[in-house]
Amino acid sequence: MHVVIMAGGKGVRLRPYTSTLPKPLVPIGDSYAILEIVLHQLASRGFTHATLAINHLGSLIRAFVGDGSRFGLHVDYLEEQVPLSTIGPLFGMRDRLPEHFLVMNGDILTDLNYADLLQTHVCSGAPLTVATFRRQVKVDFGVLSVEDERVVEFHEKPLLDYQVSMGVYGLSARTIASYPEGLAFGFDQLVLDLLERGQSPASYEFDGYWLDIGRPEDYDEANRRFESLKPMLLPVPVPEPV
Repeated sequence: MHVVIMAGGKGVRLRPYTSTLPKPLVPIGDSYAILEIVLHQLASRGFTHATLAINHLGSLIRAFVGDGSRFGLHVDYLEEQVPLSTIGPLFGMRDRLPEHFLVMNGDILTDLNYADLLQTHVCSGAPLTVATFRRQVKVDFGVLSVEDERVVEFHEKPLLDYQVSMGVYGLSARTIASYPEGLAFGFDQLVLDLLERGQSPASYEFDGYWLDIGRPEDYDEANRRFESLKPMLLPVPVPEPV
């Protein structure tokens, strides 16, 4: 069971925390790094091999994770010479990947069952399976629908429901076989390309805990709640953080 973790971003929205640390190593609750939690979770779900795609301050990630043995994983690395976005790094490591594998961002906190997502993907036959989470967004304005310069509908401060990507995907090697190595290519581009070709991705709907630590307010929330969330995020005993 193989996972590729995208850990090369600069974490611009999380500055100044990411000025001296790569985002996956930002500490939660003054104890565990985000990536540390993710690696423990993956090992507990039966994953054996992780590839870390690194760039920004990648040497710190190498020094922290090492060969992965303290997590019960075999870890290797793909170091981007130029930023390749969220899917592009995979094109240069196709010879290292199994037929089906997991791809995920290295900066999320969730109790998602990664193994079940991968197994669901394998059984679905879909080119890509996206873990999705329902988000509600309140619009703070009255929303108008206009046709031919006439208002035809009005909704006062509506509450909108969306299924959003969690940043975790099941992917098959055949899906990325035709893309050239070195191409900067994002998850959004892959989805649009698959839709254009009539190869619809599958959705893996999840209703547990998920937090994408992309903004300072998200990071603050993770720190406030970590002690209460720790039994859920780390359900098995793990070594004390280094």
